[in-house]
Amino acid sequence: MVQRVEKAVEILKNTGVRMTPQRHAILTYLLETMTHPTADEIYKALEGKFPNMSVATIYNNLRVFKDAGLVTELTYGDASSRFDANVEEDHYHAICTTCGAISDFHFPYLRDAEVAASKDIGFKVTGHRMEVYGVCDSCQKNPH
Repeated sequence: MVQRVEKAVEILKNTGVRMTPQRHAILTYLLETMTHPTADEIYKALEGKFPNMSVATIYNNLRVFKDAGLVTELTYGDASSRFDANVEEDHYHAICTTCGAISDFHFPYLRDAEVAASKDIGFKVTGHRMEVYGVCDSCQKNPH
């Protein structure tokens, strides 16, 4: 984990981004959590350490991280984006329709879809996204 944070800090420094304690805390939180948090969730997790930090600070830093390629913004049509710091490996998301939890899973065969789009119709693929919706294991075991 320390190596991932150090690598991300180096990427930011190379793009001219100054590392502040708040920025470092937000980045570390994102890299440590696999829950795909919203900006509000990040704010609530860090407000004890940084009582003067605003939600706007969180959003501004998330934009900086996104521009640097360190996070992906996940939007699902509602008002709150979620942020995923797992950008180094291809993965997909399973989204619980009961509690909203997002879990990563791997399915390497979807790369074949990119190849087919490229070969069959000459499409220049820049990426793809797949989401699976259903009820997570926890909600199945403990219905609300």
